[in-house]
Amino acid sequence: MGSVSMTDMKFILPFDRITAADHGRVGGKCASLGDMTQAGVAVPPGYAVTTEAYEAMLNETGLRAEIEAQLARLDFDDVTDQERAAQAIQIRFRSHPLPPAVEAAIRSEYATLGEDMPVAVRSSATAEDLPDASFAGQQDTYLWVTGADAVVEKVRDCWASLFTARAMAYRHKHELGQIEVLMSVAVQKMVNARAAGVAMTLDPVNGDRTRIVIDASYGLGEMVVSGIVTPDNYSVEKVLMEIVDRKISDKHLELLPDPAARTTVEREIEGPRRTAQCLSDAEIIAVAKLAKDLERIKGCPQDVEWAIDADLPEGENLLALQARPETVWSRKPAEKPKASYATGMMGIVGALNNPIGSGS
Repeated sequence: MGSVSMTDMKFILPFDRITAADHGRVGGKCASLGDMTQAGVAVPPGYAVTTEAYEAMLNETGLRAEIEAQLARLDFDDVTDQERAAQAIQIRFRSHPLPPAVEAAIRSEYATLGEDMPVAVRSSATAEDLPDASFAGQQDTYLWVTGADAVVEKVRDCWASLFTARAMAYRHKHELGQIEVLMSVAVQKMVNARAAGVAMTLDPVNGDRTRIVIDASYGLGEMVVSGIVTPDNYSVEKVLMEIVDRKISDKHLELLPDPAARTTVEREIEGPRRTAQCLSDAEIIAVAKLAKDLERIKGCPQDVEWAIDADLPEGENLLALQARPETVWSRKPAEKPKASYATGMMGIVGALNNPIGSGS
Protein backbone atom coordinates (compact mmCIF):
# COMPACT_ATOMS: atom_id res chain seq x y z
CA MET A 1 0.00 0.00 0.00
CA GLY A 2 1.11 3.62 -0.46
CA SER A 3 2.17 6.00 2.27
CA VAL A 4 -0.62 7.00 4.64
CA SER A 5 -0.71 10.33 6.45
CA MET A 6 -1.34 10.48 10.20
CA THR A 7 -4.66 12.20 9.51
CA ASP A 8 -5.72 9.40 7.15
CA MET A 9 -4.50 6.74 9.63
CA LYS A 10 -7.17 7.90 12.06
CA PHE A 11 -9.88 7.01 9.57
CA ILE A 12 -8.32 4.26 7.42
CA LEU A 13 -5.82 1.50 8.13
CA PRO A 14 -4.32 -0.74 5.41
CA PHE A 15 -4.44 -4.46 6.23
CA ASP A 16 -0.64 -4.61 6.36
CA ARG A 17 -0.62 -1.93 9.08
CA ILE A 18 -3.21 -3.57 11.37
CA THR A 19 -1.77 -4.95 14.63
CA ALA A 20 -3.35 -6.54 17.69
CA ALA A 21 -3.57 -3.08 19.26
CA ASP A 22 -5.91 -1.98 16.44
CA HIS A 23 -8.50 -4.74 16.75
CA GLY A 24 -10.97 -2.56 18.64
CA ARG A 25 -10.76 0.04 15.84
CA VAL A 26 -11.31 -2.30 12.90
CA GLY A 27 -13.83 -4.95 14.01
CA GLY A 28 -13.67 -8.71 13.75
CA LYS A 29 -13.47 -9.09 9.97
CA CYS A 30 -10.76 -6.49 9.41
CA ALA A 31 -8.79 -7.67 12.45
CA SER A 32 -8.71 -11.17 10.95
CA LEU A 33 -7.61 -9.84 7.56
CA GLY A 34 -4.86 -7.85 9.28
CA ASP A 35 -3.71 -10.85 11.32
CA MET A 36 -3.53 -13.04 8.21
CA THR A 37 -1.67 -10.39 6.23
CA GLN A 38 0.85 -9.91 9.05
CA ALA A 39 1.34 -13.70 9.21
CA GLY A 40 2.25 -13.86 5.52
CA VAL A 41 -0.98 -15.53 4.38
CA ALA A 42 -2.03 -14.65 0.81
CA VAL A 43 -4.88 -12.15 1.27
CA PRO A 44 -6.26 -9.73 -1.36
CA PRO A 45 -4.99 -6.23 -0.48
CA GLY A 46 -7.24 -3.62 1.05
CA TYR A 47 -7.88 -1.41 4.04
CA ALA A 48 -10.16 -0.88 6.99
CA VAL A 49 -12.31 2.22 7.40
CA THR A 50 -11.93 2.54 11.18
CA THR A 51 -14.51 2.98 13.91
CA GLU A 52 -13.26 6.57 14.32
CA ALA A 53 -14.63 7.27 10.85
CA TYR A 54 -18.00 5.81 11.88
CA GLU A 55 -18.01 7.88 15.08
CA ALA A 56 -17.18 11.01 13.09
CA MET A 57 -20.19 10.21 10.89
CA LEU A 58 -22.41 10.01 13.98
CA ASN A 59 -21.04 13.04 15.77
CA GLU A 60 -20.32 15.53 12.99
CA THR A 61 -23.60 15.16 11.09
CA GLY A 62 -26.13 15.08 13.94
CA LEU A 63 -26.85 11.41 13.27
CA ARG A 64 -26.20 10.30 16.84
CA ALA A 65 -29.01 12.44 18.20
CA GLU A 66 -31.35 11.35 15.41
CA ILE A 67 -30.66 7.65 16.10
CA GLU A 68 -31.02 8.08 19.87
CA ALA A 69 -34.38 9.77 19.33
CA GLN A 70 -35.62 6.79 17.31
CA LEU A 71 -34.29 4.29 19.87
CA ALA A 72 -35.91 6.16 22.76
CA ARG A 73 -39.40 5.52 21.41
CA LEU A 74 -38.75 2.03 20.01
CA ASP A 75 -40.79 -0.88 21.42
CA PHE A 76 -38.67 -4.02 20.88
CA ASP A 77 -41.71 -6.20 21.56
CA ASP A 78 -43.45 -4.74 18.50
CA VAL A 79 -42.09 -6.12 15.21
CA THR A 80 -43.82 -3.41 13.17
CA ASP A 81 -42.27 -0.71 15.35
CA GLN A 82 -38.83 -2.30 14.89
CA GLU A 83 -39.23 -2.12 11.11
CA ARG A 84 -40.40 1.49 11.31
CA ALA A 85 -37.44 2.56 13.43
CA ALA A 86 -34.96 0.65 11.25
CA GLN A 87 -36.22 2.28 8.06
CA ALA A 88 -36.20 5.74 9.64
CA ILE A 89 -32.60 5.35 10.87
CA GLN A 90 -31.34 4.05 7.54
CA ILE A 91 -33.02 6.90 5.67
CA ARG A 92 -31.30 9.37 7.99
CA PHE A 93 -27.91 7.71 7.34
CA ARG A 94 -28.28 8.02 3.60
CA SER A 95 -29.44 11.64 3.82
CA HIS A 96 -26.10 12.80 5.28
CA PRO A 97 -22.82 13.10 3.34
CA LEU A 98 -19.71 11.73 5.03
CA PRO A 99 -17.55 14.19 6.97
CA PRO A 100 -15.08 15.71 4.45
CA ALA A 101 -11.94 14.35 6.17
CA VAL A 102 -13.40 10.83 6.31
CA GLU A 103 -14.43 10.88 2.66
CA ALA A 104 -11.02 12.23 1.59
CA ALA A 105 -9.22 9.44 3.48
CA ILE A 106 -11.40 6.72 1.89
CA ARG A 107 -10.86 8.14 -1.59
CA SER A 108 -7.11 8.56 -1.10
CA GLU A 109 -6.54 4.98 0.04
CA TYR A 110 -8.82 3.56 -2.64
CA ALA A 111 -6.62 5.27 -5.25
CA THR A 112 -3.59 3.30 -4.00
CA LEU A 113 -5.30 0.03 -5.00
CA GLY A 114 -5.38 1.10 -8.65
CA GLU A 115 -7.57 3.22 -10.87
CA ASP A 116 -11.19 2.03 -10.74
CA MET A 117 -10.11 -1.20 -9.01
CA PRO A 118 -13.11 -3.50 -8.37
CA VAL A 119 -13.43 -4.05 -4.63
CA ALA A 120 -15.63 -5.78 -2.10
CA VAL A 121 -17.00 -3.49 0.61
CA ARG A 122 -17.81 -5.51 3.74
CA SER A 123 -19.11 -4.62 7.18
CA SER A 124 -16.87 -5.33 10.19
CA ALA A 125 -18.74 -4.65 13.43
CA THR A 126 -16.88 -4.46 16.74
CA ALA A 127 -19.13 -7.18 18.23
CA GLU A 128 -18.54 -9.48 15.25
CA ASP A 129 -17.22 -12.99 15.96
CA LEU A 130 -17.25 -12.60 19.74
CA PRO A 131 -17.31 -15.98 21.54
CA ASP A 132 -20.88 -15.44 22.73
CA ALA A 133 -22.32 -13.51 19.80
CA SER A 134 -21.77 -14.10 16.10
CA PHE A 135 -22.72 -11.24 13.78
CA ALA A 136 -21.85 -13.23 10.64
CA GLY A 137 -24.32 -12.24 7.92
CA GLN A 138 -26.00 -9.57 10.05
CA GLN A 139 -24.63 -6.57 8.13
CA ASP A 140 -24.21 -5.81 4.46
CA THR A 141 -21.59 -6.79 1.88
CA TYR A 142 -21.25 -5.25 -1.58
CA LEU A 143 -19.31 -6.98 -4.36
CA TRP A 144 -17.55 -5.63 -7.46
CA VAL A 145 -17.81 -2.00 -6.39
CA THR A 146 -15.90 0.20 -8.85
CA GLY A 147 -14.88 3.86 -8.51
CA ALA A 148 -14.31 6.10 -5.50
CA ASP A 149 -17.85 7.56 -5.56
CA ALA A 150 -19.38 4.09 -5.30
CA VAL A 151 -16.95 3.03 -2.54
CA VAL A 152 -17.88 6.06 -0.42
CA GLU A 153 -21.58 5.33 -0.94
CA LYS A 154 -21.22 1.64 -0.02
CA VAL A 155 -19.22 2.43 3.13
CA ARG A 156 -22.15 4.57 4.26
CA ASP A 157 -24.57 1.78 3.31
CA CYS A 158 -22.57 -0.67 5.45
CA TRP A 159 -22.82 1.70 8.41
CA ALA A 160 -26.57 2.00 7.85
CA SER A 161 -26.91 -1.79 7.86
CA LEU A 162 -26.06 -1.79 11.57
CA PHE A 163 -29.65 -0.65 12.01
CA THR A 164 -31.70 -3.23 10.14
CA ALA A 165 -34.58 -4.55 12.23
CA ARG A 166 -32.90 -7.97 12.36
CA ALA A 167 -29.56 -6.60 13.59
CA MET A 168 -31.21 -4.34 16.17
CA ALA A 169 -33.33 -7.21 17.51
CA TYR A 170 -30.24 -9.44 17.72
CA ARG A 171 -28.30 -6.86 19.73
CA HIS A 172 -31.29 -6.25 22.00
CA LYS A 173 -31.66 -9.99 22.68
CA HIS A 174 -27.95 -10.34 23.50
CA GLU A 175 -27.82 -7.06 25.48
CA LEU A 176 -25.03 -5.68 23.29
CA GLY A 177 -26.38 -2.14 23.10
CA GLN A 178 -27.40 -0.26 19.95
CA ILE A 179 -25.53 3.01 19.51
CA GLU A 180 -22.66 1.50 21.53
CA VAL A 181 -21.78 -1.07 18.83
CA LEU A 182 -19.35 0.51 16.39
CA MET A 183 -18.53 -0.50 12.84
CA SER A 184 -15.45 -0.64 10.69
CA VAL A 185 -15.69 -1.43 6.99
CA ALA A 186 -13.31 -3.54 4.87
CA VAL A 187 -12.50 -2.29 1.36
CA GLN A 188 -10.71 -5.16 -0.38
CA LYS A 189 -9.55 -5.94 -3.92
CA MET A 190 -12.14 -8.14 -5.58
CA VAL A 191 -11.15 -11.71 -6.47
CA ASN A 192 -12.06 -13.00 -9.94
CA ALA A 193 -12.90 -16.39 -8.46
CA ARG A 194 -12.81 -19.48 -10.64
CA ALA A 195 -13.91 -21.47 -7.59
CA ALA A 196 -14.49 -20.57 -3.96
CA GLY A 197 -16.00 -21.80 -0.75
CA VAL A 198 -15.42 -22.50 2.92
CA ALA A 199 -13.17 -24.85 4.88
CA MET A 200 -13.69 -25.98 8.47
CA THR A 201 -10.77 -27.35 10.47
CA LEU A 202 -13.07 -29.87 12.10
CA ASP A 203 -16.00 -31.91 10.84
CA PRO A 204 -19.10 -29.70 11.33
CA VAL A 205 -21.32 -32.80 11.54
CA ASN A 206 -19.64 -34.49 14.51
CA GLY A 207 -16.84 -32.18 15.67
CA ASP A 208 -14.04 -34.55 14.59
CA ARG A 209 -10.85 -32.46 14.78
CA THR A 210 -8.84 -34.96 12.73
CA ARG A 211 -10.68 -33.81 9.58
CA ILE A 212 -10.75 -30.66 7.45
CA VAL A 213 -14.05 -30.36 5.61
CA ILE A 214 -14.26 -28.22 2.46
CA ASP A 215 -17.33 -26.95 0.59
CA ALA A 216 -16.57 -25.63 -2.90
CA SER A 217 -18.38 -24.44 -6.00
CA TYR A 218 -17.73 -22.43 -9.15
CA GLY A 219 -17.46 -18.64 -9.12
CA LEU A 220 -17.65 -16.40 -6.06
CA GLY A 221 -18.18 -18.02 -2.68
CA GLU A 222 -21.36 -16.12 -1.81
CA MET A 223 -23.33 -18.89 -3.54
CA VAL A 224 -21.90 -21.40 -1.06
CA VAL A 225 -22.17 -19.20 2.04
CA SER A 226 -25.78 -18.27 1.29
CA GLY A 227 -26.81 -21.87 0.54
CA ILE A 228 -28.10 -21.07 -2.96
CA VAL A 229 -25.90 -23.78 -4.48
CA THR A 230 -25.26 -27.23 -3.03
CA PRO A 231 -21.46 -27.35 -3.14
CA ASP A 232 -19.02 -30.17 -3.64
CA ASN A 233 -17.94 -31.52 -0.23
CA TYR A 234 -14.46 -32.88 0.46
CA SER A 235 -13.07 -34.35 3.68
CA VAL A 236 -9.29 -34.36 4.25
CA GLU A 237 -7.39 -36.20 7.00
CA LYS A 238 -5.58 -33.42 8.85
CA VAL A 239 -2.24 -35.12 9.62
CA LEU A 240 -1.64 -37.22 6.49
CA MET A 241 -3.27 -34.63 4.20
CA GLU A 242 -5.18 -37.30 2.30
CA ILE A 243 -8.66 -36.92 0.78
CA VAL A 244 -10.80 -39.48 2.61
CA ASP A 245 -14.26 -38.61 1.29
CA ARG A 246 -15.82 -36.58 -1.51
CA LYS A 247 -19.38 -35.79 -2.56
CA ILE A 248 -19.75 -34.12 -5.96
CA SER A 249 -22.95 -32.07 -6.32
CA ASP A 250 -25.03 -30.76 -9.18
CA LYS A 251 -23.90 -27.12 -9.14
CA HIS A 252 -26.51 -25.25 -11.18
CA LEU A 253 -25.43 -21.61 -10.74
CA GLU A 254 -22.27 -19.53 -10.40
CA LEU A 255 -21.80 -15.88 -9.40
CA LEU A 256 -19.39 -14.08 -11.73
CA PRO A 257 -18.23 -10.50 -12.30
CA ASP A 258 -19.67 -8.45 -15.13
CA PRO A 259 -16.98 -5.78 -15.62
CA ALA A 260 -19.01 -3.81 -18.18
CA ALA A 261 -21.98 -3.52 -15.82
CA ARG A 262 -19.70 -3.04 -12.78
CA THR A 263 -21.58 -5.72 -10.86
CA THR A 264 -21.87 -9.47 -10.38
CA VAL A 265 -24.27 -11.72 -12.26
CA GLU A 266 -25.68 -15.19 -11.70
CA ARG A 267 -25.02 -17.54 -14.59
CA GLU A 268 -26.55 -20.98 -15.13
CA ILE A 269 -24.02 -23.80 -15.44
CA GLU A 270 -24.74 -26.21 -18.26
CA GLY A 271 -23.45 -29.55 -19.50
CA PRO A 272 -21.07 -31.95 -17.78
CA ARG A 273 -19.38 -29.11 -15.87
CA ARG A 274 -22.39 -29.01 -13.51
CA THR A 275 -21.57 -32.39 -12.04
CA ALA A 276 -17.79 -32.29 -12.45
CA GLN A 277 -15.47 -31.87 -9.46
CA CYS A 278 -14.85 -28.10 -9.29
CA LEU A 279 -11.40 -28.45 -7.65
CA SER A 280 -8.51 -30.68 -8.63
CA ASP A 281 -7.19 -33.01 -5.95
CA ALA A 282 -4.09 -30.82 -5.68
CA GLU A 283 -6.30 -27.75 -5.08
CA ILE A 284 -8.30 -29.62 -2.42
CA ILE A 285 -5.08 -30.39 -0.53
CA ALA A 286 -3.88 -26.77 -0.97
CA VAL A 287 -7.11 -25.46 0.58
CA ALA A 288 -6.79 -27.97 3.43
CA LYS A 289 -3.20 -26.86 4.10
CA LEU A 290 -4.27 -23.21 4.12
CA ALA A 291 -7.00 -23.96 6.65
CA LYS A 292 -4.61 -26.02 8.80
CA ASP A 293 -2.05 -23.19 8.75
CA LEU A 294 -4.70 -20.71 9.83
CA GLU A 295 -5.79 -22.98 12.68
CA ARG A 296 -2.16 -23.08 13.85
CA ILE A 297 -1.77 -19.30 13.53
CA LYS A 298 -5.05 -18.52 15.28
CA GLY A 299 -4.73 -21.24 17.92
CA CYS A 300 -8.25 -22.68 17.61
CA PRO A 301 -10.54 -24.40 15.05
CA GLN A 302 -11.30 -22.10 12.13
CA ASP A 303 -14.07 -21.39 9.64
CA VAL A 304 -12.18 -20.17 6.55
CA GLU A 305 -13.49 -18.48 3.40
CA TRP A 306 -11.16 -18.90 0.40
CA ALA A 307 -11.08 -18.43 -3.36
CA ILE A 308 -8.99 -19.44 -6.36
CA ASP A 309 -8.30 -16.33 -8.44
CA ALA A 310 -8.53 -16.96 -12.19
CA ASP A 311 -6.23 -13.98 -12.85
CA LEU A 312 -3.27 -15.33 -10.85
CA PRO A 313 -0.79 -18.06 -11.89
CA GLU A 314 -1.17 -21.61 -10.59
CA GLY A 315 0.50 -22.01 -7.22
CA GLU A 316 -0.15 -18.37 -6.32
CA ASN A 317 -3.89 -18.25 -6.95
CA LEU A 318 -5.29 -19.56 -3.63
CA LEU A 319 -6.34 -16.65 -1.42
CA ALA A 320 -7.77 -16.43 2.09
CA LEU A 321 -10.77 -14.10 2.25
CA GLN A 322 -11.76 -14.55 5.89
CA ALA A 323 -11.02 -16.71 8.92
CA ARG A 324 -13.09 -16.76 12.08
CA PRO A 325 -13.21 -19.09 15.08
CA GLU A 326 -15.52 -22.08 14.72
CA THR A 327 -18.24 -21.44 17.31
CA VAL A 328 -20.26 -24.66 17.64
CA TRP A 329 -18.14 -27.74 18.35
CA SER A 330 -15.08 -25.92 19.69
CA ARG A 331 -17.14 -24.52 22.58
CA LYS A 332 -18.52 -27.88 23.69
CA PRO A 333 -16.79 -29.61 26.61
CA ALA A 334 -14.62 -32.52 25.62
CA GLU A 335 -16.37 -35.87 25.89
CA LYS A 336 -15.12 -38.35 28.46
CA PRO A 337 -12.96 -40.99 26.73
CA LYS A 338 -14.79 -44.20 26.02
CA ALA A 339 -13.54 -47.28 27.77
CA SER A 340 -11.27 -49.34 25.55
CA TYR A 341 -11.58 -53.07 24.99
CA ALA A 342 -8.51 -53.67 27.20
CA THR A 343 -9.95 -51.54 30.03
CA GLY A 344 -13.20 -53.44 29.82
CA MET A 345 -11.45 -56.82 29.99
CA MET A 346 -9.44 -55.72 33.05
CA GLY A 347 -12.69 -54.80 34.76
CA ILE A 348 -14.18 -58.22 33.98
CA VAL A 349 -11.07 -60.04 35.25
CA GLY A 350 -11.15 -57.92 38.41
CA ALA A 351 -14.78 -58.81 39.02
CA LEU A 352 -14.06 -62.51 38.56
CA ASN A 353 -11.15 -62.32 41.01
CA ASN A 354 -13.33 -60.45 43.53
CA PRO A 355 -16.85 -61.93 43.34
CA ILE A 356 -19.64 -60.07 45.13
CA GLY A 357 -19.70 -60.86 48.81
CA SER A 358 -16.09 -62.12 48.96
CA GLY A 359 -14.65 -58.87 50.27
CA SER A 360 -11.67 -57.03 48.80
